[in-house]
Amino acid sequence: MRPLTIGIAGGTASGKTTVARRLVERLAGHAVAFLDQDAYYRDLGDMTLEERRSFNFDHPDAFDTELLVSHLRDLQAGRAVEKPVYSFAEYTRTRETVHVNPGDVIIVEGILVLALPPLRHELDVKVFVDSDSDVRVIRRLSRDIKERGRDFDGVIEQYFRSVRPMHHGFVEPSKRYADIIIPHGGNNEIAIEMVAGAVRQKLR
Repeated sequence: MRPLTIGIAGGTASGKTTVARRLVERLAGHAVAFLDQDAYYRDLGDMTLEERRSFNFDHPDAFDTELLVSHLRDLQAGRAVEKPVYSFAEYTRTRETVHVNPGDVIIVEGILVLALPPLRHELDVKVFVDSDSDVRVIRRLSRDIKERGRDFDGVIEQYFRSVRPMHHGFVEPSKRYADIIIPHGGNNEIAIEMVAGAVRQKLR
């Protein structure tokens, strides 16, 4: 049988990864393959570091969607893939890859998972994780400084230059394609359990 493919979208720092992780926990007993859209940023190794820092990483063209869809179809066909590894410190791909085996379920997570038609058309279940904008900004600020080596001014500049306008232009409008909207981000245990229950039912 073709594995069940779940797409999880939402704004930056909305709780998408938390929702994905908790879904995996609730699907114990089923093999789950995970593709994060962040791993599929285009290779910018031919640009200088300064040029990469000013690149718009929140626009659909920032992603190698063709490769992501190709890997997704391979997993759906039962073939393992070598997922790219992206360095947030260097703003580009590394030479490393991560081996991803096929599973009963494939989870694809990222800000524009529902906004890109070639990717959206591969999804069986479409989830949008919603969270208040002020909460997302604070979470992103904390994450980028603590985990990605960014400085305060740089995070704020990027937010107003690209993150905020791209959210309003692409991410938020993609909510209309969702089958399920999870409010309050990754802390909504009731909604996450409802999604997990629906997925378990489809897997039976």
